Amino acid sequence: MESERILSYDKDNTERKQLVLDLIDEERAKATVRLMAYRQRMKQNYIKRVIPRAFQVGDLVWKKVKPIDDVSKLEAPWVGPFKVVEKLRSGAYYLEYQDGRRLERPWSANHL
Repeated sequence: MESERILSYDKDNTERKQLVLDLIDEERAKATVRLMAYRQRMKQNYIKRVIPRAFQVGDLVWKKVKPIDDVSKLEAPWVGPFKVVEKLRSGAYYLEYQDGRRLERPWSANHL
């Protein structure tokens, strides 16, 4: 006894399957275009919300205090002022204290 699947098999199925396989490249291209448009919208929304900060060598800046468990909410969230000594290409800055001691690592403009 033949199964329902074998009884309902149509020779046109192979042709239909081949048509679907032929159209798969077009579907992938459409998906790629939609993904690129989505990424562009995400980028525009991000750029809209970003506050650009640029400092020059010699500027005085304050830096955020990193939250430590013993820091209370009544303490100041900023420390400084610090002098900008060097600007890196990535948007980070080397800082030094007012007395000339240099901080050991660069700081991102997001934290200044």
